[in-house]
Amino acid sequence: MVIVGAIIVIGCVLGGYVAHHGNIMVLNQPTEFLIIFGAAAGAAVMANSTSQLKAIIHSVLHAIKSKPTTKEQYLELLMCLYELCKVVKTNPLSLEPHVEKPEASEIFKRYPGVLANHHALHFICDTLKVQISSPMSPYDLEDLMDKDIKAAHEEELHAPGYISKLGDAMPGLGIVAAVLGVVITMGALSEGKEAIGRNVAAALVGTFIGILASYGFMQPLATKIEADIHEAGKYIDVIRSAILALAKECAPKVCVEFGRRTVPPGCRPSFDEVDKATSGQKAAA
Repeated sequence: MVIVGAIIVIGCVLGGYVAHHGNIMVLNQPTEFLIIFGAAAGAAVMANSTSQLKAIIHSVLHAIKSKPTTKEQYLELLMCLYELCKVVKTNPLSLEPHVEKPEASEIFKRYPGVLANHHALHFICDTLKVQISSPMSPYDLEDLMDKDIKAAHEEELHAPGYISKLGDAMPGLGIVAAVLGVVITMGALSEGKEAIGRNVAAALVGTFIGILASYGFMQPLATKIEADIHEAGKYIDVIRSAILALAKECAPKVCVEFGRRTVPPGCRPSFDEVDKATSGQKAAA
């Protein structure tokens, strides 16, 4: 949808310009692009560390190809949590191999979506490792998980925050390019009306590029990245709720129900769907 949205923005802006008898070749000003986007790239290098730059690039690429979390993915997560809770209730020490090497675990192998989600996988395994080695009270465990989630979110939210700031700066960089174009125009006053017209048009294209890049691309992209982060946070919240219920000595089905109630209503599996899935798991066992 990011690509579709970008095509709509470009198509409508340029289509409206051409329909109004605009000359599309006038917008082809490579030096204006160089000034604006080159300055933006330099500002990004000044403002961010190497790891932050990599995270920003990764966030942008993820936003382009990301898809909303589906009901099936949440149901898969709940079933994985159900199995883990059952193992803890039966024999807590037998869970250790599964959380120490989740890639080799038969439980996690049955749920490839959970296994592929590295953030969620580490959150599950690290939290259960603590409970196996040195059990904590539900209150302390909740505090521990909240701190983990908060630290992760603060790091992840840097990318959309900076892209939004850079978007705010793009009209200013467009004005920089326009001012330089006006300086060139002042030096070409003796060359006639046509030369002045070309230079003024090139200068105005710089302002146009800066504003379009800000409000047509960077601001929406920052919003999309932030929405993806919050959606990933909801997935983690389901895990948090289930593990917290486990620490309160709830039965596996009750732990899963705590997790199910945390799923956003739009993609939440019904009680009957989860009950049928867990019952089918028992029959298979």
